[in-house]
Amino acid sequence: MFFFLSKTLSYLTQPFVIICLLLVISFFVRRPRLKRGLAISSFILLFVLSNDFLANEIVLWWEVPPTPYQDISKRYEFGIVLTGIGGTDNGPDDRVYFGRGAERVTHTLQLYKLGTIKKIVISGGSGKLTEVPKQEADYLADAFRLMGVPDSAMVIENKSRNTHESAVEVIKILSKSTSPDRCLLITSSYHLRRSDACYAHEGWKMDTFSTDFISHKRRFSFEALFIPKVDSINYWTILVREWVGMIAYKIAGYI
Repeated sequence: MFFFLSKTLSYLTQPFVIICLLLVISFFVRRPRLKRGLAISSFILLFVLSNDFLANEIVLWWEVPPTPYQDISKRYEFGIVLTGIGGTDNGPDDRVYFGRGAERVTHTLQLYKLGTIKKIVISGGSGKLTEVPKQEADYLADAFRLMGVPDSAMVIENKSRNTHESAVEVIKILSKSTSPDRCLLITSSYHLRRSDACYAHEGWKMDTFSTDFISHKRRFSFEALFIPKVDSINYWTILVREWVGMIAYKIAGYI
């Protein structure tokens, strides 16, 4: 039930959905003052959320900063990479598809090639409400194989549907042979706070490595300050989803 409700809430709180709802409601409202207020509010919200400078500032504040490879002196037995980046709806099924977030894979591979992590734990099943023929962790394992990572260096956890379940399932596997200080958590910079909190809540506090940054260097150009951008709305969508997830997880006792 929590899984279904969290997915529904995530959809309903998307900024673009809220803007559309305000416009739709304004169309049916009969009171002129309220109709005008809803319409104006939707356009103001659209302008603010599409502002590149404002969106980037909020993302910079939220994202966990990157760690340069040369600053990592420790060696880890396991690098835990979270899924949520595969395009499993595409076809044919004879290849690997990535949506946004392929850096979770490429940066994990680089950590493996550099010897920073000895083995890769791939965690994540399907986050969809409907059944899928193949779990995302299995797709990512295929990608790592194509990149030269042997099966002996991979651990696949493909049962979890969300970040909380990922923590529970991964800890079940790793607690038999290792400890948190020998593990490194790898995920997108905007998702790292929630994933780190989930694992810490389950008693598995690890070092972290952030990837897949959506922010960019601060710019004060006319374009950044005044020209609306669709990408900025997408940034807000990602952030709001994380914030709603944090609140929902806190209420559910997952963090």
